[in-house]
Amino acid sequence: MSVRGAQALITKVVTAWAGVTVAPHRFGGVEYVIGKREIGHIHGDHMVDVPFPKKVRDQIVAAGRAQPHHILPETGWVSFYLRQDEDVEQAITLLNESYQIAQKQKNKNLEV
Repeated sequence: MSVRGAQALITKVVTAWAGVTVAPHRFGGVEYVIGKREIGHIHGDHMVDVPFPKKVRDQIVAAGRAQPHHILPETGWVSFYLRQDEDVEQAITLLNESYQIAQKQKNKNLEV
């Protein structure tokens, strides 16, 4: 199951954020990147994978907002499946949370 047009819509929204670029993902789909840091990637119109610090990932999974990564469940990554139209907005929210964390870390590194 997937949401037709989800990848195009998510890519349009995410690439409007400052500094985000798009590149082919090594396992298929496209990834969203700030500098050299990936903030997530999408596989077609059916699944988004997003990296988080493990503590944040645990909170997201415990709240039922996403599932542990479908291949690497012990990491900070989550997988989110796009099954209905409303899921697109939730995927964008998760990607934005990853983006905000990346921006904070980037700004922190600039202060050093």
